[in-house]
Amino acid sequence: MLAELNIENIAVIENADITLVPGLNVLTGETGAGKSIVIDALGAILGGRTSRDLVRTGADKAAVTAVFTSDGTEGWFEENEIELEDNVVIRRRISADGKSSAVVNGVPVAAGTLRSLGALLLDIHGQNDGRQLMDEGRHREYLDGFAGVEADLAAYRKRYETYTAMLSDIHALDMDELEKRRLEESLRYRIAELEAADLKAGEQDELSARRELLRNAGKLTEALDASYDALYGARGSAAEQVGDAAVTAERAAALVPELNGVVVQIDEARHLIEDAAERLRDFRESLDFSPEEYDALETRLALIRRLGKKFGTDEAGLIALLAQSKRELEALEYAEERRAGLEAELAEYQKQTRAAAEAISAKRKEAAAVLQKRIEEGLKELNMPSVRFEAEILPVGGEPGFDGSGCDEVRFLMSANAGEAPGRISRIASGGELARIMLVMKDVLSERDAV
Repeated sequence: MLAELNIENIAVIENADITLVPGLNVLTGETGAGKSIVIDALGAILGGRTSRDLVRTGADKAAVTAVFTSDGTEGWFEENEIELEDNVVIRRRISADGKSSAVVNGVPVAAGTLRSLGALLLDIHGQNDGRQLMDEGRHREYLDGFAGVEADLAAYRKRYETYTAMLSDIHALDMDELEKRRLEESLRYRIAELEAADLKAGEQDELSARRELLRNAGKLTEALDASYDALYGARGSAAEQVGDAAVTAERAAALVPELNGVVVQIDEARHLIEDAAERLRDFRESLDFSPEEYDALETRLALIRRLGKKFGTDEAGLIALLAQSKRELEALEYAEERRAGLEAELAEYQKQTRAAAEAISAKRKEAAAVLQKRIEEGLKELNMPSVRFEAEILPVGGEPGFDGSGCDEVRFLMSANAGEAPGRISRIASGGELARIMLVMKDVLSERDAV
């Protein structure tokens, strides 16, 4: 709870210290005395937007400091790695240029982080908040807050998500019989076409390289023959000339022994030339070119290109498409068996989910009886002596009889006058009645909530 509040240089307030006690605390004053400024200051403490307009005229900065008890904030302090103390001390500073900073127990925090803490500490209820009761979708939230079923609901919602996922899996198997046969035929035709092609990974690149080689066969053989002749095959070839050089070098070395090393180098060069020439000859003899092979390559490559264009993918994609198509066909062929298995699982899981929803419903009904009595007592203290208040719990309509919040619809009913049947407050309550109901609701719920 809020224990202390200090306001410095906020609007018309130069300095104010407010100490609050458990129970009802009332701030009174005539119009313009600064009551709404206290609310603005609390908004800043909760991480709300601030501006230089909040700073008192003539001051260069403003500040708000609040002290709260730390109940219910343990998780926030652990998550933000700030040491938890007996009290939570928040200080928000606003400079005259509009910049602001916030500190929690001496540690600087961002405004967004401060907002997450503020939500755990304080709930500001304005004069128009009673309009929230017009939304019957929130009535269940109020009852659940009083019943204390938050943990049960969190576990239930995880179970419900699993249930809806299982249901989606079953619906995905739903298909018109004619559509199913059409899809099966399409898949079988695609599989047959791709299997007949018998594609291999990397085949297209290999075939393209071989085709390029065949396309340049004449140029290649001409170049190989010319290279071989220049090295070894023709009169005056490199091998012949190096051989002549070796003979004359040996004569010179006989006269000058220091040239023996040169003779060795020339001999090595001759062997290198002969080896290169031999490799060129062998490669030339290994070539096996034929127009038939070239035509076969063109036909194969054309098939791969046609399939790629037809299915909008490349060679690797075609191979993957074949595997995927086989899986899809298998899934279709065994869809009925799979559906039967999933439906059996779903039926059992539906029972468990319904049981979890009914357990929450039992707690709601027990809490509703207490909440009705407490709301009536509070409203009678607010000059509604003949009021009747009911928390009506109805089953969720349709199958499976539960939704993401359980198996109940909740709506609040009331009658303000004796002998009058209770009606839905979203339709019959006046603005003043809504405000009083919400005030009592907040008071009752605060007993179950540290905020």
